[in-house]
Amino acid sequence: MPPSSDIVMMDAVRLAAAIRARQVSCVEVMEAYLAQIERQNPAVNAIVALQDRGLLLRQAGECDAQLGRGEPVGPLHGFPLAVKDMQATAGIVTAQGSPIFKDFVPDADSLVVERLRGAGGIVIGKTNTPEFGLGSHTYNPVYGVTRNAWDPSRSAGGSSGGAAVALALRMAPVADGGDYGGSLRNPAGWNNVVGFRTSLGRVPNTVREDWLPSMSVSGPMARNVRDLALLLSVMAGFDPRAPLSLPGDGSEFLSPRERDPQGVRVGWLGDFGGAAPCEPGVLEVCEAALRRFEDLGCVIEPALPDYPTDAAWAAFKTIRHWQAGGALLEHYQDPARRALMKPEAVFEVDAGLRLSAYDVTAASLVRSEWSQAVRRLLTRYDFLVAPTAQVFPFDAAETWPREIAGQAMDTYHAWMKGVCLVSLSGCPSLAVPAGFGAHGLPMGIQIIAPVQREIACLELALAYERATGWDSWLPPALAAS
Repeated sequence: MPPSSDIVMMDAVRLAAAIRARQVSCVEVMEAYLAQIERQNPAVNAIVALQDRGLLLRQAGECDAQLGRGEPVGPLHGFPLAVKDMQATAGIVTAQGSPIFKDFVPDADSLVVERLRGAGGIVIGKTNTPEFGLGSHTYNPVYGVTRNAWDPSRSAGGSSGGAAVALALRMAPVADGGDYGGSLRNPAGWNNVVGFRTSLGRVPNTVREDWLPSMSVSGPMARNVRDLALLLSVMAGFDPRAPLSLPGDGSEFLSPRERDPQGVRVGWLGDFGGAAPCEPGVLEVCEAALRRFEDLGCVIEPALPDYPTDAAWAAFKTIRHWQAGGALLEHYQDPARRALMKPEAVFEVDAGLRLSAYDVTAASLVRSEWSQAVRRLLTRYDFLVAPTAQVFPFDAAETWPREIAGQAMDTYHAWMKGVCLVSLSGCPSLAVPAGFGAHGLPMGIQIIAPVQREIACLELALAYERATGWDSWLPPALAAS
């Protein structure tokens, strides 16, 4: 039996091969990950609702028995998986970080969880998220604060903060996440892992409204690009229960080829012409990462969509009020449940109630105009690049930054404007590590491709990963152990 530390340090592609070849048993894998969670999780609070050890070991034993019987198995066979606490998990509490749902146990899995289990994954618990997934800092009154893998006094980001920290500290081989305004990208950048906001429909979701889809998407997170592609191949593909999901079965993403970066044109969005102000040091770290692209042969130029960013940001906020507020309205209308909602959730409903259908239509038209402006920009460039956040990880005791570079942030998501504007474009955006600021805190960059060109993001990210070797950079707590 390999030491448990060796097992958790295997990347997901290698781990899957080792399990199939029976070089390591699923029970050994489960024991190794549970031991790693016991070592690392108390300091960071990334994994919540952890299930009974005996139950999990029995499930792992059945996975070994399936291999012993020669049965066909899925690509995640025997993987211990912690699912984001916004996804319904049959038999496991799905609190969404809210006191309203702290005891809610669904009787069915979401589409994402159904696919993870169908690929052989064993759901060991949940990864922590902000209340209702609102905001890019993971804290809630049910489970508390999730802390950064590189500095536990700092925010892990969000809303997939628990997932990013679990990956960084090797408490999970891969992880799912969701992204409306940066929730896959911000925590990836802040914890030195990768996260992928996919195109609308690429990963089918369980939703109540099929025909007016939210800007939110589900996507994979991982320690490196090939692991990310492995998980995307499981999560992606059409499902008739999600009628706007994209055709295919996800297999196209399984083994991406590294792209030859020579001559690739990259547009650097930076701070969107000052519209998304950044803390000192953020742009410098990202521009240093851009030089690695130049070393690979890419041509880098400053770029900006030919459209007013103020109008695009106003449209994003209107659509967010409508979609987030609409999802929370039934809780808001019940005084007892409303009293349990955090101020940011009440804010979204209050703002949504002031909107007319014509306001939403006008914002949707601006969204379309913005996405067309980004599309036109992507005829001049093969990719666009931007920071994954406008600030480095902040004090975990704060709720959100009120000011950046002397500019006031008037909403709880204004400090994430640079990723929200990418969400508004509809483009796939792959977050990769960029490096570290003066205080040793991580930052990431977004690799942005035309709509439905996820494979292009993966191909360029592979070349960048090889040039930087970021997946060998370990958080201090991990390096020490």
